[in-house]
Amino acid sequence: MPICTFDRSSRRSIVVQLIAVAATSLPSAALAAADAALLPRNLSPWGMFESADIVVKAVMIGLAFASLATWTVWLAKTVEIRRKTALARQRIGLLERDTQLAEVEQASRDGSDAVAQIVQSASREAALSGGMFDDGFKERIALRLERVEAAMSRQIARGTGVLATIGATAPFVGLFGTVWGIMNAFIGISEAHTTNLAVVAPGIAEALLATALGLVAAIPAVVIYNHLTRSIAAYRALLGDASVMVMLLVSREGDRSLFRLARAAE
Repeated sequence: MPICTFDRSSRRSIVVQLIAVAATSLPSAALAAADAALLPRNLSPWGMFESADIVVKAVMIGLAFASLATWTVWLAKTVEIRRKTALARQRIGLLERDTQLAEVEQASRDGSDAVAQIVQSASREAALSGGMFDDGFKERIALRLERVEAAMSRQIARGTGVLATIGATAPFVGLFGTVWGIMNAFIGISEAHTTNLAVVAPGIAEALLATALGLVAAIPAVVIYNHLTRSIAAYRALLGDASVMVMLLVSREGDRSLFRLARAAE
């Protein structure tokens, strides 16, 4: 009988200990389940965008449009520069031949490209000068060609300023979205009186996404801007060569006229 009583009491104490352990573990298990329920289920870029604050959404949409504008400008300017460069080289090939200004002007009369404008401007000045090939005529030709070069250079560089603006401002816009997302995270901490991951994760995720979008918009803009700047510089060099070729053509025609006048005087 004493042994049987001891077994019952030991069993009773074991049951009491198990109940106490279960009672102490229930609150932590309940809290863990609550935290798991509060954790964001979708941390993909689109899910973070949908759960973002309205200000962070506006920043992300603006950066997406900036990235689209960057690639649009790259495509448009690349096609334009290649087309105009090929046409300028073709016109310069005509100027390098043993020809006359009137013949080159006739061949480029219907053209609206830069080299055609240079030739037409020189021909117009020759017509206004009445065929007087003196030093003043050369200076007037040089002034006209300089203005045409400047105008065509501004035209070919149109649109590249957008890339410079995006490359300079996109990181700071993304940083603004980052700061705003972190502010939302701290506000959530203060309102929930807890620092668990369920409160902090959404704001931090929004902040990191805004930073990434800022870099995605800025880095290609800077690279493309530098590439287009080099291509435009090469195109401007071609315009300079065309102006020099026109000046040489005018100078040769003047020398030939003086030579014919000298032969006629003899």
